[in-house]
Amino acid sequence: YMAVTANPLATQAGCEVLRDGGSAADAAVAVQMVLGLVEPQSSGLGGGAFALHYNATSKAVQAYDGREAAPAAATEDYLRYVSATDRTNPLPNLGSSFASTRASGRSIGVPGAVRMLEMLQKDHGRKAWGSLFQPGIKLAEGGFAISGRMAAAISGARNDLLRDPEAAAYFLNADYSARALGDARERGRVRRVLDGGAQGGADAFYKGPIAQSIVDKVKVASGGVTSTVAITPGLMELSDLDNYRAYVRTPVASSYRNYWVYGMPPPSSGGIAVAQTLGMLQNFDLAAYPPTGVNGEGGKPAVMAVHLVSEAERLAYADRNKYVADTDFVPLPGLGVTSMIDSNYLKARAGLISMTSSLGTAPAGNFANAQALGTSAAEGRGTTHMSIVDKYGNAVVVTTTIESGMGSFHFTRGFLLNNELTDFSFEPSDASGPIANRIQAGKRPRSSMAPTLVFNKTAEGSVGDLY
Repeated sequence: YMAVTANPLATQAGCEVLRDGGSAADAAVAVQMVLGLVEPQSSGLGGGAFALHYNATSKAVQAYDGREAAPAAATEDYLRYVSATDRTNPLPNLGSSFASTRASGRSIGVPGAVRMLEMLQKDHGRKAWGSLFQPGIKLAEGGFAISGRMAAAISGARNDLLRDPEAAAYFLNADYSARALGDARERGRVRRVLDGGAQGGADAFYKGPIAQSIVDKVKVASGGVTSTVAITPGLMELSDLDNYRAYVRTPVASSYRNYWVYGMPPPSSGGIAVAQTLGMLQNFDLAAYPPTGVNGEGGKPAVMAVHLVSEAERLAYADRNKYVADTDFVPLPGLGVTSMIDSNYLKARAGLISMTSSLGTAPAGNFANAQALGTSAAEGRGTTHMSIVDKYGNAVVVTTTIESGMGSFHFTRGFLLNNELTDFSFEPSDASGPIANRIQAGKRPRSSMAPTLVFNKTAEGSVGDLY
């Protein structure tokens, strides 16, 4: 068995579950509960997640969507204006529309990670749900040392954390200095939340006191421990949490040389972007440009190889920025994923790549029945990832996030709330038409997260063993 995570304590938790006969899905739950403690700046109960699961018995790959969602009250101006009559940026005023909106309640999407993990574990777990919270509960009870990454994140976000008294009390010292590398932390309040989730399942998070605490925090209109600042509240209600659903979706499956590659479908753009990039690169002899100085740490890539990969990625991102969004609201062009990763289409796109110069700004591709759409730029991100294989041969890859480092800086009951809605386009349209990734009520923002599973191709060309 194997568990790979961003923190050794989370890896240990996953391996303990696997050692005791648990499945990859079981281990993923345990890992996330620990990551929310030891790496709260990147993921946690207040965020969302995507997962791909491989069943070694049935050979099936399933995609699990736990992406955050906009509240039912969100309008197309939700992120850029305070209201229909007050057409100023949400507060606090931090000098840019992104920074201001991120730190307001408007950036917070309905969290999806816990609901998705529950669905994944119900489908593929072997252990009792509550037992998977025990590694996190033990850490919350006994404390742990702050890692270098966590200490750096706290230090970098200190001024923003001061706007939320709960966040300041959790992450900062009594004199409001940042807690440092190696500081021992004890998480009694987080333990109560984990106890509730262990006993009550995801419903303990989406209904009742925890849900009320989330809504109350989203609606905070002012904050600060050294001075008081106005904060534009979000419009999330208890019904948004109660109505949230995780989904099983069809993964993006593509062929690359001697491999089959499975990726996440929309609302993630990752699976399509990876498939498009590889599909274009298939038209070039990358083996002719090998890296040099190869050793256990990697090697120095050839300039031409870097050029080809980056140009293919430019073209893939041009399609992403124009066409990809939550397909429950905006359909993909042509025949959907099939058209966007079609080998003939990607061969034509590869023909735009010059061996002697860069494309600069890459154009989006054209599809016969595509609606007129504007273009939204790529967003910034902060996240974490886990890759797990159990002794039965099952595998799961999970990318989980609260969006930017420290999310929205809103903190309640021991966890940070995401700023995932800033992954939407702030503008609903441009001169070319409506933007696919514009915000709409209940819609899930486009993501660049790309959990991926790679399989060997058999002699007959079908899907073989996990690579």
